Amino acid sequence: MTDDAEAYAGYSPRDVPVRVSGAVVGLSLLVALLAAIATAIGLLWQGEGRSYLYETLRGQTAEIHGRGLYRYDTLFQGAGNTGTDLTSLLLGIPLLLASLTLYRRGSLRGGLLLLGALSYFLYVYASYALNVAYNELFLLYVALFSASLWTLLLAFRSIDPQVLGVHCSVHMPRRVPALFLLASGVVTLAIWLIEPVSSLIQHEPPQHLDTYTTLFTNALDMAVIVPAVACAGVLIWQRSPMGYLMALPLLVLEIFLAPMIGLQALQQVRSGVSFSTGEIMGPILGFGMFAVLAAVIVIHIMSNILEKLPARRISR
Repeated sequence: MTDDAEAYAGYSPRDVPVRVSGAVVGLSLLVALLAAIATAIGLLWQGEGRSYLYETLRGQTAEIHGRGLYRYDTLFQGAGNTGTDLTSLLLGIPLLLASLTLYRRGSLRGGLLLLGALSYFLYVYASYALNVAYNELFLLYVALFSASLWTLLLAFRSIDPQVLGVHCSVHMPRRVPALFLLASGVVTLAIWLIEPVSSLIQHEPPQHLDTYTTLFTNALDMAVIVPAVACAGVLIWQRSPMGYLMALPLLVLEIFLAPMIGLQALQQVRSGVSFSTGEIMGPILGFGMFAVLAAVIVIHIMSNILEKLPARRISR
């Protein structure tokens, strides 16, 4: 991240930014295969039946989906799951396979995109394994959750942050990515605090708790995503290469949220969920704006990553 030739001291043409791991390649292919099976079943298994009303243990009335693989989820959640399956099938799996191909060639950009793809699948299948109403694919969700988690950790180990720093050009953006990540953390925290805080103030169950036992997405985002983006933003502000290594998968995940929410809303409307114009357009426009900004930042960062070091700037 400096123009000083001393930054390349100790590196030779044999030093590569990505040490390709056979375990990462094999496990990534396993994630792609299992995700293809899970999404295909989720989309194709519609079955008979119709939605019905159900009184929850907290005295709320929830509308249950009533058919297909997600028949025990609420109508809102079950239809939303098919939107997530579409996102995984149309965008997630192709990105995983494309980035894996680049990773196998030793591409630093490919390795960083692979971290993003794996982060997406980890986020999705942690939610499926821990929050989707129990169905016939539970063990498949657990396998995807586990495979995504450990593949992501192994993939992180295959990229040396210090070598990554050497492969960053002098024009690598710092302030904009750092401020964007910090702002994303603040906005995410504010969004997911509204419902539990309102519940505490009103002494009533959260409005959208329905048949579920806890606010899983709120907990996951506030406990994991918010601290992660904040930490990445601070590290980038401090010019630490580790900040970029943390930021890229989080930014890719943020990009995926826009099409995911859009497809979820589409499937929910098709299933009969009623929304006002504001309830549909608000999240889509809000997450869409953040996704576009995240995409611009990812492109800018990627364009300032050098796959190979200039030979004239490598010390003996």
